[in-house]
Amino acid sequence: MQEPPTTVLPPPVSGPPGQPSGGSAPERPSRQRPKLKKLRLAFILAGLGVLALIATVFGMMMAVASDLPELENKAEYKHAKNSIVTAAPTTRGAEPEQLAELTGNNNRILVGSGDISPNIKNAVIAIEDRRFFEHEGVDYKGIGRALWQDLRRQGAVQGGSTITQQFVKNALAAQNKRSVFQKLRESALAYHLEREWPKQKVLTQYLNSVYFGNGAYGVEAAVRTYFGEDQPEQTNATTPGAATGSADVDLDSDDDLDNHAARDATPAEAALLAAMIASPSMYNPAESPTRTKRQRDGVLARMREQGYITEGEYRDALADPLPDAADIDPPQPDSKQPYFTSWLTQQLVDRYKAPAVFSGGLQVTTTLDPELQLAAEQAVDGRLGGVGPSASLVAIENSTGEVKAMVGGNDFETKPFNLATNGHRQPGSAFKPFTLVRALEDGVSPEQTFSSAPKVFPVPNSKTEKFPVSNYADTYAGISSLRAATATSDNSVYAELGLKTGTDRIAALAKRLGVQTKVSTNPAMTLGGLEEGVTPLEMAYAYSTIANGGVRVTGSLASSLGPVAIRRVEGGGREDRNQRREQRVFSRQIGDTTRDLLEGVITSGTGTAAQLNEFAAGKTGTTENYGDAWFVGFNNELTVAVWVGYPDGLKPMETEYRGQPVAGGTYPAEIWRDLMNAWIAMRDRRKAASGDGDPAQIVPTTPTTPVAPTPTPAPEGEVLPTPPQGEEDPETPPETKSPAPQQPERAPAPQRQAPARPPASQGGGAAPG
Repeated sequence: MQEPPTTVLPPPVSGPPGQPSGGSAPERPSRQRPKLKKLRLAFILAGLGVLALIATVFGMMMAVASDLPELENKAEYKHAKNSIVTAAPTTRGAEPEQLAELTGNNNRILVGSGDISPNIKNAVIAIEDRRFFEHEGVDYKGIGRALWQDLRRQGAVQGGSTITQQFVKNALAAQNKRSVFQKLRESALAYHLEREWPKQKVLTQYLNSVYFGNGAYGVEAAVRTYFGEDQPEQTNATTPGAATGSADVDLDSDDDLDNHAARDATPAEAALLAAMIASPSMYNPAESPTRTKRQRDGVLARMREQGYITEGEYRDALADPLPDAADIDPPQPDSKQPYFTSWLTQQLVDRYKAPAVFSGGLQVTTTLDPELQLAAEQAVDGRLGGVGPSASLVAIENSTGEVKAMVGGNDFETKPFNLATNGHRQPGSAFKPFTLVRALEDGVSPEQTFSSAPKVFPVPNSKTEKFPVSNYADTYAGISSLRAATATSDNSVYAELGLKTGTDRIAALAKRLGVQTKVSTNPAMTLGGLEEGVTPLEMAYAYSTIANGGVRVTGSLASSLGPVAIRRVEGGGREDRNQRREQRVFSRQIGDTTRDLLEGVITSGTGTAAQLNEFAAGKTGTTENYGDAWFVGFNNELTVAVWVGYPDGLKPMETEYRGQPVAGGTYPAEIWRDLMNAWIAMRDRRKAASGDGDPAQIVPTTPTTPVAPTPTPAPEGEVLPTPPQGEEDPETPPETKSPAPQQPERAPAPQRQAPARPPASQGGGAAPG
């Protein structure tokens, strides 16, 4: 029997719970109502957010309004706390010795608006905030312009902060009140400030709070420091009442109060001060005259473009010279070691800003060793007292990169220029170890031989110029190994070696070792004839890298990753401790070989006067006409650079060493030896007192046999006389003489030299006459 066909029906439609299945599906409920609820909730929340934001801004404005009186110069002056600088403790549990108090009040003179030259005001506005009289504390157009320039240049090119914001930032830094919301708070304060203060008051208070370097805090102190020879004497800077001219002086008044120096500043002077605001260390006229003049001239150009000076005033101002080291008269610091602490202070200002340093009550622990510092001063005085030349000296601990002693001059009060950190002098043969390391890296063997004879080399990139090299008194070894040439400082060998290695590569290595001055690449640089000299601090630091076997040591609180002066900074809510950092520059094998070759300089070469009863290595250097004499050397713990010469200019020292010339193997080597012997006794005594083992086992090196030094040092080797007058090409080679036995080495030297930096060289690296 056949079954009927099966009819397939669609599955029933499920309804809501409790509703039977089947039948047509009901219409779905509309979703419009939930959407309306969410939208209404969003509007309510947005409104509450706006109200909260308004309340927050209003509360902030009311809060910052209470801060306005504290921003006044006089309030800042009244609440300032001096920062204390101490030396490094030399024994466990010892009380640190106080070195200095850093205070802006003793050297700060608050002046009114009428006692500041319009030239200064216009110069600062031209370079710092050209829309100062148009904005209301925050310049939104300026911020947009700065962001656009930064995007175009792919880096931070322009700042968007107004003068008002900068003033607020400085004031808050002095009070240690900058918070995580500092930018927003500063902007709110700047806006509110300009609603309460007239523009002239803002500008005056700002200029009274700016640090201009060299201890000059405030515009009045700056004018006196940099242009003060013909300015009125400072008579009102020692007490809070006097520092403002009088106890009730009105800094906002245009009335003349006293005969203030800042009132009469010229456009050129004003432009220099304005140029220095961005970075007093970078635009220091004594240390970086070329860079500083370029910045000053840029400010003058802005002043002309914005109508503050005429074309004639602009041209006249461009011709005005910058103040040099002899012109600058900084305020006397409250310091036992002013050369060291003046160098240290600038590092603190660069890191923490002037208000915090001079008014924020910081506690700064430095690296200086007072006992070693005293020994350094005694070593210098013991050799040069009453002789005539001066000396500068820097001692650096190899393992930490810390500066342990610094002699920057013999009288800070009359000669504040720091020869140790800013005295750029020709290094002579003391520069040769950089050529040596570069050649060893290229595979040159210490036993490889070279011709020791008069030579003439073609100047690179020139078809006609020649670089002649000869040894002093025309005495030559004939054939000399690199080891022997290093000990006797043979010019003939080192010129050939350096030119073959490449002067640009030697200059790059010197930078990696720690020389921060730009090293020229002229042919004579192979023998230490640089277009711009180097400082004792740079030489000591670079040699410490050699002493460490190729490891350059610095620290987190060091300036420009150089030698370390700061161990710890506390106060104002901060606690910064220096962290040791190191970088290998060349291999340990190259380091060991270099140490060995430089040890030969002391055992049997030009530096026998520096011999110790333990391992010691180093290099002498003497420039032509005996104008500069160097010894830079090290043992396993310390590296010390010693320079001897006349600080106010290049003056031959032809009879000052017992009737004989001053060469690197005379006073410099002897000063170095005296200090190192004092250090060894100090080191052994400290080791014994601390119970850290047998002092005799401290230095695990092969002992050397001491040789009594003779009054006349062994021969050195190089001499590069000053080139003929009128040559303009810095690559023009000088005529050279070279070393003979029993004669000191000499390298090219300028005929005259300013204390800060010598002029650019005109021939083979020797500075011009």
